[in-house]
Amino acid sequence: MIRVLIVDDSATARHILREILESDARLKVVGLAADAYIARDMIVELKPDVICLDVEMPRMDGVTFLQKLMLHYPTPVVMVSSLTRNSANTTLDALEAGAIDYVTKPHSHIYDGKEEIKEELIQKVVNASHARVQKKIPMMKVNPHHTSLSETTHKVIVIGASTGGTEALKVVLGGLPSTSPAVLVVQHMPHSFLESFAMRLNQLCVLDVKMARHGEFLQTGTVYIAQGGKHMVLRRSGASYFIEIGLGAKVSGHCPSVDVLFNSVSKVAGSNAIGVILTGMGSDGARGLFHMHEAGAKTIAQNEESCVVYGMPKESVKLGGVDEVLPLPEIAHAIVKMLV
Repeated sequence: MIRVLIVDDSATARHILREILESDARLKVVGLAADAYIARDMIVELKPDVICLDVEMPRMDGVTFLQKLMLHYPTPVVMVSSLTRNSANTTLDALEAGAIDYVTKPHSHIYDGKEEIKEELIQKVVNASHARVQKKIPMMKVNPHHTSLSETTHKVIVIGASTGGTEALKVVLGGLPSTSPAVLVVQHMPHSFLESFAMRLNQLCVLDVKMARHGEFLQTGTVYIAQGGKHMVLRRSGASYFIEIGLGAKVSGHCPSVDVLFNSVSKVAGSNAIGVILTGMGSDGARGLFHMHEAGAKTIAQNEESCVVYGMPKESVKLGGVDEVLPLPEIAHAIVKMLV
């Protein structure tokens, strides 16, 4: 039984969220709190396995509360908030502060949209109960590895990530030098958040980080983030690589899918590629990484101890497609060594 605490200033929202969660036999709501101060006392007393936390609350907002919680009483948190003009940045702030995942309330009247979020909310709370949560220490800006790399267009780096990946990508991409080959990234995240996410990464990295565009040719020192709801694949024209983006059914449960990107890279780039699989629930990317490995690419998986959720890397290791299993802080250095 997964014990859940709901923190929301709306009595209606608390009631509906409880109704949704307790419709699943695996979940039990052990407490309802109207604000952060009530929640603080309940957490100490009830010791919930997962907290569902609203963003906009009186006395203390959800992100501020989350920052304090992760510093003093680390607990898996799923943010449940309304979609607003600033929701993308607020969601990224929450993930930065240590939230495992997020669910967007579909309407101001939550009664009208409870069926829309039911499956997603239940699954994300269950996933969060398995997540690794550690005391959140403010992350220092990562210094890139200043290894001299020759500028080349025939090498390419591809990275797949899901739950916990927004923070993991900061560490990996922040550690790569400006002369790195082009990097293609699939991060499972709604399209409405990805533009803001790319902008944040661009501010943190010496690499140029941008949203991928259909037909765009790859440039050295550039990171391309896959669009939400569309698959991204690598193609080749003569000596140059370019990106193809298109609609398609979910693969391995996702669109964009890491498997789709990695499979295309195995065929187009072969031994000239480096594949990296980071923290995330499920198995997306495992088969694609195996195919890259079979094609001669170098492959890396994040280790269990540094993952928020050891799902995608675990499945990749089980399939036998991983050359190195490394702690998150060592991955960027390993990539650079593979390129020299």
